Amino acid sequence: MLNHPLPHWPLLLSVPVLVLLGACSDKTPAAWSGYAEGDYVYVAAPLAGRLDRVAVKAGQNITRGAPLFALEAESENAARDEAAARLASAQAQATNLDKGKRTEEIAVSEAQLAQAQANATLARHEMERQQQLVAQGFVSKAHIDDATLAVTQTQARVQELQAALRVARLPARTDERAATQASAQAASEVLRQSEWRSGQKQQTAPADALVADVFFQPGEFVPAGQPVVSLLPPQNIKARFFVPESALASIHAGQAVTLSCDGCPPMTAHISRIATQPEYTPPVIYSNAQRAKLVFMAEAQPAPQDAAHLKPGQPLDVRPAGKDDKTP
Repeated sequence: MLNHPLPHWPLLLSVPVLVLLGACSDKTPAAWSGYAEGDYVYVAAPLAGRLDRVAVKAGQNITRGAPLFALEAESENAARDEAAARLASAQAQATNLDKGKRTEEIAVSEAQLAQAQANATLARHEMERQQQLVAQGFVSKAHIDDATLAVTQTQARVQELQAALRVARLPARTDERAATQASAQAASEVLRQSEWRSGQKQQTAPADALVADVFFQPGEFVPAGQPVVSLLPPQNIKARFFVPESALASIHAGQAVTLSCDGCPPMTAHISRIATQPEYTPPVIYSNAQRAKLVFMAEAQPAPQDAAHLKPGQPLDVRPAGKDDKTP
């Protein structure tokens, strides 16, 4: 019998072990498990009211600015019209105080002034005549006093009407004009509020999106702030996946990853978020291999045209881009 030294047996036994390890190292590791997630936009009116009409249906693709729904707005429209009328009144008052009296009123004052001036001229001539009569001794000096008084009175009347005519041509006082202008500004703000309230009863799409669901039907009462329609814009669809703690150091925000799913072509996305807290089990499990592992949730944002291929909740496989589908 040939006796071999015992130290050779471990060496011989280690050869198949190394071969097995080498074969295992060539095996492609599993991709990170994930799923598609959508951030829905819930469109609601800030005011309550009865739903008059819904302009969209679930599953419909709409463009930005497309009408979504309208609530009954009779009260708001009436308040808007009332505010518009009050604004017109306040603006008219402010404009009126910026002017003098009307042309006809000024014409009356001018006619009164002309009459007073004529009376003053007549009184002055009468005084001169009385002075001549007194000098000739035909009348007493008392007649001159009466004539002088008449001249003084008529001249005072002329000065009064001249001042009144100047006032009639002036605008209102500065304080009065400032008050009316402030009232007009306040009425303008009330109208703006009324127009806003009236406009809020009709909602439009804030972006190009897919109508995910419609929660109310025409005729139903919608409370204030209650969503009527939910939208899913393509840019709000993202991939949510879970990275083992051992691979966390190899990923970073902005890094490109490849997304793949059943029935859709591979697409590139960029990591937009990495969770700061770990999890022991992903909230949605698609692989038993993920159980009881310490993982970190991450999110990646695909391009909007690629995101259109994804549906929220759809399982995804995520791999670092440019790694030949190998997990780091």
